[in-house]
Amino acid sequence: MPSQRPPTTAVAQSDEPTTLVSQEARIAHLRELSRLFDSSIRVPGTDYRIGLDPILGLLPVLGDVPGATVSAYIVAEAAAMGVPRETLARMGVNLVLDATLGSLPVVGDLFDAVWKANERNVRLLTDRVDDPDAGTADRRFLLAVTAGLLVCLLAVGAATTLVALWLLAQAGITL
Repeated sequence: MPSQRPPTTAVAQSDEPTTLVSQEARIAHLRELSRLFDSSIRVPGTDYRIGLDPILGLLPVLGDVPGATVSAYIVAEAAAMGVPRETLARMGVNLVLDATLGSLPVVGDLFDAVWKANERNVRLLTDRVDDPDAGTADRRFLLAVTAGLLVCLLAVGAATTLVALWLLAQAGITL
């Protein structure tokens, strides 16, 4: 007995480009992610807001990893959306400053609470995406930026680990 297949139906095509819809959704997602990590919690008794980034940063050694990962994700998404090289470079500087200074114990967490690199980078992204004369980034540059960010984040992680081990050794704690 031959198998019966359901009849194929044509998918309705929209006049609106799907890339525009998905790009708007991606930007909305990045805004929410940056808000969560940079300004989702109001400091009691003030109008000032902080996010998860400085709070997680209080955890020794691994506390800065989630914030740096989210920051790198935002820059990678911007690059995938075709943000120009100059803007990606500025976003990369924000990320490296945040990851480097943010990894310092206590002072870095205060820096994270003030600098808010993720919100800065999402603002840069939306300013350039809305600019029709912004130009586009090429794939080789995207690869170079991604590799550079990865190397920087690994270096910051290694340096933080070495400093933590040194501090433990100074305190007489051996692993």
